[in-house]
Amino acid sequence: MPGPERERHAMRQRRQLHRSLTGVLSTLVCLGLTVTAQPAGAAGTRASARAASEEVSGEISWRADLSRVDTDDVNVRHTRGALAVRQRDFRTTAEGGEAGYGSQVLPPRTLDRPVNRVRAELSAEVPSGARVAVEVRGRAEDGSWTEWRGTEAGPEASAVSLPRTVVAVQARITLWDKAGQARVQGLRLTADRGPEPRTPRAAAAFSARVFATREGLVGGTTANGHVIQPNDHFVALPSRRGLSPNGSGQYSVQVCGPARCETAPVWDVGPWNIRDDHWNPSSVRESFKDLPQGRPQAQAAYESGYNGGLDGSGRRVLNPAGIDLADGTFANVGLRDNGWVTVTYLWTGTQTGKSFPTWGTAVRIRQQATTASAEVARLAGPTRVNVSCQVHGQRVTVDGITNDAWSYLPDYGGYITNIYIDVPEQWLPGVPQC
Repeated sequence: MPGPERERHAMRQRRQLHRSLTGVLSTLVCLGLTVTAQPAGAAGTRASARAASEEVSGEISWRADLSRVDTDDVNVRHTRGALAVRQRDFRTTAEGGEAGYGSQVLPPRTLDRPVNRVRAELSAEVPSGARVAVEVRGRAEDGSWTEWRGTEAGPEASAVSLPRTVVAVQARITLWDKAGQARVQGLRLTADRGPEPRTPRAAAAFSARVFATREGLVGGTTANGHVIQPNDHFVALPSRRGLSPNGSGQYSVQVCGPARCETAPVWDVGPWNIRDDHWNPSSVRESFKDLPQGRPQAQAAYESGYNGGLDGSGRRVLNPAGIDLADGTFANVGLRDNGWVTVTYLWTGTQTGKSFPTWGTAVRIRQQATTASAEVARLAGPTRVNVSCQVHGQRVTVDGITNDAWSYLPDYGGYITNIYIDVPEQWLPGVPQC
């Protein structure tokens, strides 16, 4: 067992021995940003001369540490004081096959007050033919993430407003650089609180009937860095706004096919488009704002000749697909060929219940509070989940910890043993019995 995992295991065992102690649940709320960029050759001298964190006129400002490259980053390295792509010929599976793709997800920054607007000042050398994008998101007090919002770096970039206030901010830098010449020397983020959003969050998560295709591509790498396995369980959506970091289910969908429903994380970008968040209202949709909510651009192009029958990259659309399903998900929902499914974008609705973090990988969610019950979904890695109630069910043991308490997760339609809820208590505080 690796060292970090041994430490986490020991910590969980210590928690079992000290149930009388009150656990601290850290709720990160993340959001807001704006993006501005330095032209090529304008080194980050101004940014490097400033303090790493400061507060001026109600703003909270800090410099991101780009030197920390870890498992949720894709094909990037930090060398000679700058972030750059590692392999110039690296391509992801479904994002148009563009060479030189790389992405870094920076650690969340917890703030001392709510914000809903962020400005990003990027110090970078971006030669002709290369592109760099900066996106941000936030996590609200109920534990929910906003979608990623941002823009490709440029001198005309403006502040990004997030749809609700948050108390933590996270940034993501993405490069497309097949020549391997782009260098990102620094990123400075400044957050504040602007006007409150006019559109309230929907009470229920949005659902739509969408044409699904099978992704396949075993052995390829997704946009978030996951290497596709046989019988894999994830989906691809045609926008980076709902792309989960590798190993997480922070953005997940429920896919209902001819046989059953499955909840799966969004780990790739595609099919057809890469800026088509068709699940969002037209007013906030990234592209194709003249299309109604729930209608993918590829479907409109295929069925009614929208955009001359071409996708956003100018390719002839050969099917109306708005979602790709990994092989395991494709088979589990009962598809034998490409076909129509009902998709619920779980992060788009108001949180129900109380939010908790989980630990572990490939954690099964059951239809009932027993391991003999049918599996309805899996949590690929540590995930924040909403618990509406809990019950006493089958007594199970995991890593030397025994418990009979199970939590009902309304977003997934099933139960998880409380052992995988990463808090000290066996019976979750503040959660009613089902």
